[in-house]
Amino acid sequence: MLDSEVPAPLADGLAAEPPAAHVYRVMCVDDEPNIVAALRRLFRGTGYSVVTATSGAEALELMAQQPVDLLISDMRMPGMDGAQLLEQVRSRWPDTVRVLLTGYADIKSTIAAINSGEVYRYITKPWDDAEILGTARQVFERQALEREKHRLEALLQVKNAELLALNSSLEEKVQARTSELSLLTQKLKKNYLTSIKVFSNLMEWRGGSLSGHARRVVDLTRRTGRSMGLVEAEQQDLFIASLMHDIGQISLSDHILARPVGRLTEDELVLYRKHPVLGEQALMPLEDMQGVAALIRSHHERHDGHGYPDGLVGDAIPVGARILAVADTYDDLLHGHLSSGNLGAADARAMIARGRGTQFHPEVVDVFLQVLLEAAVAVEAPSVMTDIKDLRSGMALATDLVSAEGVVLLAADHVLSADLIRRIQLREGREGMPLKLPIKKSSWRP
Repeated sequence: MLDSEVPAPLADGLAAEPPAAHVYRVMCVDDEPNIVAALRRLFRGTGYSVVTATSGAEALELMAQQPVDLLISDMRMPGMDGAQLLEQVRSRWPDTVRVLLTGYADIKSTIAAINSGEVYRYITKPWDDAEILGTARQVFERQALEREKHRLEALLQVKNAELLALNSSLEEKVQARTSELSLLTQKLKKNYLTSIKVFSNLMEWRGGSLSGHARRVVDLTRRTGRSMGLVEAEQQDLFIASLMHDIGQISLSDHILARPVGRLTEDELVLYRKHPVLGEQALMPLEDMQGVAALIRSHHERHDGHGYPDGLVGDAIPVGARILAVADTYDDLLHGHLSSGNLGAADARAMIARGRGTQFHPEVVDVFLQVLLEAAVAVEAPSVMTDIKDLRSGMALATDLVSAEGVVLLAADHVLSADLIRRIQLREGREGMPLKLPIKKSSWRP
C-alpha cells in the first residue's frame, strides 16, 4: 500500500535537493495492521511517501519494485522475523537505512538483529512519536548530505577532467604560439640583418673607397672578434658596426671619396674626420643600435689618445672599436685608401705591427696578425651554375652575386626563398639577359 504526497521541505529548514526535489520513501513493516496504520498516520503531513507491509516477504517484493530510503521493521513477525528481513535488505539494498522496532526485552535477539542487519537504530514499543520522526529526519538529513557529497564529487571529477583538457589545450596553444613567436623572431632578426646588408650595399654604390670595403672589413673583424672570445652580443654589434662604420661618409662629396686620405687638403680632412660622429648621429633614433653607434663613433680613436673624435686612450676605447680600427686600416692599406699606392699583404701586416701600442691596442694587433697568419686559403665550395628557371627554394649561393656596377646583391651562403627567386626571375626578364647563379653543390637539387 503506497501513499504519495506533495514533497515538502525537510524539517529544521533542510530543503529538498535542487534542482529536482527528492521525495523520501519510508517503509513500515509489522504483522499487526493497526501498528502499520498508526505509523502511516504518524508520517502524514511530513511530505514523505509511506509504504506499508505486513510481512517480510511482502516488504521484499515491494522493495524489488522500488527501493526505499528508510525501513522501519518490527522484530517479531511470523515466517521471516525482523532480523532476517533487515539482513536481506542490507545485502540487496545497502543504501536503505534500517531501523528496528521491538517490544521485546530479549537483548540477545536485538543484538543479533543489530549485528546481522547492521541497523541504524532500534526503538522500543510503545514508541515515542517524536523519537521516530526525529530518527527519520536525521536519516534523511544525512542522506541529503551524502547525495550532495556524491554530486559535488562527480561535479569535481567532471571539472577536473575539463581542467585537464583545458590545460592540455592551453599547453598545445602555448607551444604553438611559442613556436610562432620563435619563427617570427628569427624572421625579424633575418630581415633586420638583411636590411643592414642592403643599406651597406647602397653605401657602396657611392664607389671610391666605399666599394667592397665594408664586406672585407666584416670578414676580418668577425674572425678577430671570435678569436678574442667576444660574447655573442658583442660579436653581433661588431658585425653590424663593420658593415656600417663608414655610413657617415655618405655626406662627403664624390671628389673627397675618390681621393686617398693622405692626399686630402686640410679643409677636406676636417670634413672627412666628421664621418664617425655623423655615423653615430644617423643611428641615434634606433634604440637597439646604440652599442653599434658607439663602435662607429670610436673606430678612428688611437690607443695613445691621438685619435678622433674624442681622443680616447687605451681601454677607454670600446673593444669592438679597437678591433674595427685595425681591420679598417689593414683593408685601407691593401686598397690604397690611405695613400696613392696599394700595399701588399706582407707590407700591410708590417704597418699594422708598427702601430702596436701607439695607434692600435697591443692585444688586438697580436690576435689580428695571428688570425691572418693562420687563415688557410679558402677552398671554394663545389658549385653548379644554375639557370634562373631551375632555381629552387632552399638552394644556397656558393659565391657573392654581384651586379654589373660591382654591388653585391646577395652574399655567399645566402639561402634562396621562393619569393627571392621570383624577384630574381623578374630582374632577369626586365634586363633581358639570361642569368646563371653559382649554387652550392650540397644544396643543389633538380
